[in-house]
Amino acid sequence: MTRIFQDDRGTGFGTRAIHAGEREDPLAGAIMPPVYLTSTYVQQGLGENKGYEYARGKNPTREALERTIAALEGAQHGFAFASGMGCLDSIMKLFQSGDHIVCGANVYGGTFRLFDKLLQHLGLSFSYVDTTDVQRIEDACTPRTKAILVETPTNPLMQITDLTAAAEVAHAHQALLIVDNTFATPFFQQPFSHGADIVFHSATKFLNGHSDVICGVAAVIDDDIAAKMQFIHNAAGAVAGPFDSWLVLRGMKTLHLRMPQHDRNGRAVAAQLADRLGHERVRYPGLKSHPQHSLACMQMRGMGGMVTVDVGSRELANQVLKKVRIFSLAESLGGVESLISHPASMTHASVPPERRAELGLTEGMVRLSCGVEDTNDLLEDVEQAFAGL
Repeated sequence: MTRIFQDDRGTGFGTRAIHAGEREDPLAGAIMPPVYLTSTYVQQGLGENKGYEYARGKNPTREALERTIAALEGAQHGFAFASGMGCLDSIMKLFQSGDHIVCGANVYGGTFRLFDKLLQHLGLSFSYVDTTDVQRIEDACTPRTKAILVETPTNPLMQITDLTAAAEVAHAHQALLIVDNTFATPFFQQPFSHGADIVFHSATKFLNGHSDVICGVAAVIDDDIAAKMQFIHNAAGAVAGPFDSWLVLRGMKTLHLRMPQHDRNGRAVAAQLADRLGHERVRYPGLKSHPQHSLACMQMRGMGGMVTVDVGSRELANQVLKKVRIFSLAESLGGVESLISHPASMTHASVPPERRAELGLTEGMVRLSCGVEDTNDLLEDVEQAFAGL
């Protein structure tokens, strides 16, 4: 497991993003952590090594990333995985057959697919609830409940969960609160300050920010949970490779610079779409019309660049997707470039149609990931793409 140094805390977010992962390079004094492309390490004798034996267990480049995510989330331990789904799958290995997990109803489609198509067949059971209502979380808990997993804001409905209330319910049932912080990032939201036990990300998205890597990260405060995670990390082996770790680490050094521009663009695009199409058709926590706007303002210090719009039908959605010029039609989100997607046929295609209908995830929804381009250029693109709706 990777610990952060005490002096990595108490400094500004940007300073930690740039420096928390650093350790002096003894060979040349490289300002960036070297990429240790090695599968094993020379040992001086039986039981004698420099702290490294085999690269699945520990890699210096990966450790630099792990120190950084721990520092940014305000945790003591960080873990880096080959993907966001590899990260979540490893977290779920903390539990065993017969355990019950309460999960947000509107989570990333891959999360639902992992739980519904794989893990429930291994003996775990799941209840899916609207976590915007803390009473529904409470009502779903049973004596076998071991965790409550929430995503906030949710993908793509942009719903907000009260993390403090969710943590109180979880801990009253001796369960863990697990938070997917991918959309908000630690720059805008600090789940540990609200009682979370594990925070994880698809680092592919905003943390990396450049659409050039697949990676997942998790952060943990409790030493016992971290020891179990470290065992799973090594034993199951879904670890991040050294070059992928280096790419995410590089991206995170500008997280504090990128996120405010994502936020500015998200707010501007959401406001323009709400004025054009009506506030009831635009989902963005920064709009006062959002049902959890007040909670979002208390819990987050920025609303980010993710905006979801319901244009009314799949045909109209396709019309918009074909007309965009700066926004690119593609899966994923969180890069410096703006993307647009159709959740029903892309990120949430694995969710059965009847379930999508229950959630209110319609065929007419498009999801925009506002990048860091000039705001006026994005507004002009949105204006022409949504014209005539």
